[in-house]
Amino acid sequence: MPYLIDGHNLIPYIPGLSLKDLDDEIALIKVLQGFASQQKTRVEVYFDQAPAARAGSRSFGSVRAHFVRQGTTADQAMIKRLSRIGKEAKNWTVVTSDREILVEARSAHSQILRSAQFAAQLKSVKSGISSDADKGDAPEVPEGEVDYWLDQFNGNES
Repeated sequence: MPYLIDGHNLIPYIPGLSLKDLDDEIALIKVLQGFASQQKTRVEVYFDQAPAARAGSRSFGSVRAHFVRQGTTADQAMIKRLSRIGKEAKNWTVVTSDREILVEARSAHSQILRSAQFAAQLKSVKSGISSDADKGDAPEVPEGEVDYWLDQFNGNES
């Protein structure tokens, strides 16, 4: 069963991850890659507040990350995705603690997991996963990504 995940909603529930980290999204994607691989499933994760230059969707193996541009929200994008899935939504599990998404997921007959529940599930699954993070390696960050974000946080528009 594939998963539709509210990324920024999940991050605070994952030990070792924080929304304050520059690479929080990439770190979550790495965790989700291990989960998707072990569970042999697909994952779509949504993150909002992406600058226009960084907005869009990218695939990371079985994980498809959607970076939703500023001015709209991951919640809106997830609700739109549920609508596009249509009758197939019943075959998806939606992970969030956001009330609006939960209501839409219920009406679409999707399975629902609150973020804290899914994080607990990840923790039990992760014990069987050997990830790069477990080996002490830093997650792979696309070339120029760190410089871009440092410029953004320092007020330098590029």
